[in-house]
Amino acid sequence: MARVAVLCPDLLFGSKLEGGLRAAGHEVSRYEDEPGARAAGAEVLVVDLGAEHVDGATLVESMRADGELRGIVTLGFYPHVEQETRSRAEAAGLDLVVPRSRMAREMGTLVDRLLAARADRGGVES
Repeated sequence: MARVAVLCPDLLFGSKLEGGLRAAGHEVSRYEDEPGARAAGAEVLVVDLGAEHVDGATLVESMRADGELRGIVTLGFYPHVEQETRSRAEAAGLDLVVPRSRMAREMGTLVDRLLAARADRGGVES
């Protein structure tokens, strides 16, 4: 079980993520804004890259530069039609970036895979 912070202002999709990740055995906290997600103290940060009032790529880039992501894996999801959003997120250094539809289907598996990869590397250095 891991502590997962979900930055997703969308109440419906955010609730779906909370429920699915809890069902997969994780402790989940959902945030609607960047300050909450920054202070979450989680092992996994999940970011809605398509949210209107949140710039997830810039947030992760800033957190990485400030050393706030040591030991934390990052997972971003985006609307499949927004390829530029995906490119920005990958350039910002998110560990995994997937379309929103894949996130909905595989959220537990994606988080578990990131955690396993972190364990294989002996932790994430950011």
